[in-house]
Amino acid sequence: MTALIAPSPIGTPALAALFLALVALSAAVLWVRFRRGRSAEAGAQAGGRSRLGMGLQAAGFFAVAVGPLRPTLQAGSAAALGQAVLVAMLAGACIAMFLSAAIALGSNWSFAARTHRDHDLVTWGPFATIRHPIYTGLFAMLLAVALAFGHWRGLILGLPLFAYGSWIRVQSEERLLQARFGREYEAYAARVKRFLPGIF
Repeated sequence: MTALIAPSPIGTPALAALFLALVALSAAVLWVRFRRGRSAEAGAQAGGRSRLGMGLQAAGFFAVAVGPLRPTLQAGSAAALGQAVLVAMLAGACIAMFLSAAIALGSNWSFAARTHRDHDLVTWGPFATIRHPIYTGLFAMLLAVALAFGHWRGLILGLPLFAYGSWIRVQSEERLLQARFGREYEAYAARVKRFLPGIF
């Protein structure tokens, strides 16, 4: 296991950038959660499958985050500062995608897959170009964690766990939306890719 998670050299600026990004993401999640207020009357929900997916995504992050750190890069060096900039860009993309998606979803947003009786099919904001922007953003954060901690080898285990967990959640959500919106959702899914605009 040590060989899998043996760290690459990192700098303290990248760790600081990641810490600030995680604080900002936590604040964004809390803001969205409390801004949404009380949930609308529940319709259908995915149940245990969606929670399993969340658990696997979390396990992917754990696989990348766990292990020793090797902060041996000089804080003011080009390598350390470049690393910090990349971490900030990846984590910033995650926060921006989460906030823009959550704002577009409004009262439809929730941690687990579910629909409400007054649920809208959201096709604006980031959903105009990809169907699952939050998972794309979380993937960027996974890369930011790997880069900041120097745990690129952890992606060997972390990436498949995260990808499989995301796929489970995507399938749960899309089944609910298909059941709720039928042909309207099929038409939307036919023209908008899941994770990368026009590609995948």
